Amino acid sequence: MTTATHHPSAHSAAKKPPLLARAVRRTWRGLPPRQYDVLCERGLVVPAADGSPLLTDHYFPRADGDFPTLLVRSPYGRGIPWAPMFGLLFAEQGFHVVLQSARGTGGSGGEYALWQHEAADGQAAVAWLREQPWFTRVLGTIGPSALGYAQWALAADPPPELRAMVVQVGLHDIHGFFYPSGPFALENSLVSAVGRLHYGRGALAMVRAALRLQRQLPRIARTLPLGEAYVPGLGGRVPFLDEALSRPDPDDAHWRGADAGVAAVRSTVPTSLITGWYDVCLDQTMQQYDRLRRAGCDAALLVGPWTHNTAMQQGWPEVFAESLAWLRAHLCDDPSGLREARARVHVGGRQEWRDLPDWPPAATDRRWYLTGDGLLSDRAPEAAPPLSFRYDPADPTPSVGGPLLSRTAGPRDNAALEARGDVLTFTTPPLTEPADVLGTVGVDLRVGTDTGHADVFVRLCDVDERGRSVNVCDGIRRLDPATAAAGPAEVTVEMSPTAHSFAAGHRIRLQVSGGAHPRFARNTGTGEPPATATRLVPTEITVHHPSALVLPQTNP
Repeated sequence: MTTATHHPSAHSAAKKPPLLARAVRRTWRGLPPRQYDVLCERGLVVPAADGSPLLTDHYFPRADGDFPTLLVRSPYGRGIPWAPMFGLLFAEQGFHVVLQSARGTGGSGGEYALWQHEAADGQAAVAWLREQPWFTRVLGTIGPSALGYAQWALAADPPPELRAMVVQVGLHDIHGFFYPSGPFALENSLVSAVGRLHYGRGALAMVRAALRLQRQLPRIARTLPLGEAYVPGLGGRVPFLDEALSRPDPDDAHWRGADAGVAAVRSTVPTSLITGWYDVCLDQTMQQYDRLRRAGCDAALLVGPWTHNTAMQQGWPEVFAESLAWLRAHLCDDPSGLREARARVHVGGRQEWRDLPDWPPAATDRRWYLTGDGLLSDRAPEAAPPLSFRYDPADPTPSVGGPLLSRTAGPRDNAALEARGDVLTFTTPPLTEPADVLGTVGVDLRVGTDTGHADVFVRLCDVDERGRSVNVCDGIRRLDPATAAAGPAEVTVEMSPTAHSFAAGHRIRLQVSGGAHPRFARNTGTGEPPATATRLVPTEITVHHPSALVLPQTNP
């Protein structure tokens, strides 16, 4: 290993970290004590792959010695929360932290693009690091959300210095974010666009943009065509959103290179993955973990009771401890903070953490059959009549909680939703003993429609002794028009994975409906493209028997 001894005097422009970053850092509780004072060089200019100037901040311990480096590449600026969260906290623990604004963001030059520059610019940042006298050629990467995507893009052709990654609530597939399972993810796409456009422009600009979208979202959601309706809510046209709306097919040439998840298929870089059960990136994180494990790569998984945002807020003490232990183990040869178990998950219902040798754990699939009288039964009905409901896109079934980027994310009371006539519910009798469900939940349906154009949204809920129904996980699938209109089609609708314990006395409930709006753009019932559809046609959706909820149970 090439070594470099750091002398604070070599950084003539180094100063104390920004006052606001230091103030935010003091608000965090439950973190390990500081090991070093920190200095910071702000506004360094690092060339992108095409020479564009990328503004970069360098945080480092105020001490002599060799320290490993963390690279954090962000389209959301370099201020709050990244400066205290990564720059300050990790430099205090003995790391150089290089925090860089992506092209066209946070004052950096060049034109912004969702993914097209990430791999090349990440490599350019590493090339710049090699020229720094303090760089020991021991490198890690860290960051959440789009900062996680930047890590996967770099890992597609990992530089030899890359020794560890920590991907927090991160994604690898851009198309999969917009179209997680067929329908367009309307609300999350709009909220994400606000963040990408305004986060790096300062807190005031971000708040104004977020409030504008909040005011405009109801109008956007009920107006067609969608490709025009969104414009006032975002203050103008957004090219990457136009492309996403007009190109729903993942095989469209536009999306070539947008899925960086191939990096995990052949990765040898030890990787820690962190997510939450209500995180919009949960499914992609689980895909990453599965690919890393199949590749024989050293990987760890932490899943908390969090949404995309709360993982980095309320969950920060656990997330920081997990991240620091992983980086110390693989960059500092100090494995003392690592847990023995490969996976640690928070089990809902029991409200406890559980260490597992791997994910998913061994489980037995238990089938609960949908009956004609709204029950879930462990026996298939012999001759139950089909059940139908009318999905009207002019009055679409609303979304309630779940994996959203907004404040309404997470577990919520589903009473008003389940009272609607376009939502079927199926419920078990009160359980005589707890039922632990750990893994991916699915629903095997025999379903048909009169128009062929329909989505099926399914949701698992926990109903307590008072009758309060709270969402655990859910999923949606767009039906194939040819098979759905021809007669009952056999389809499996997968929900996101979960770890949840249904207590004795509680009931398990399944919802079946035609959508969750505005989380997903409504199915117009016409088959028109999502960007240009202008007509709304109601659809009759019929559930035939036998159909069944399939739960991966880890106890008898």
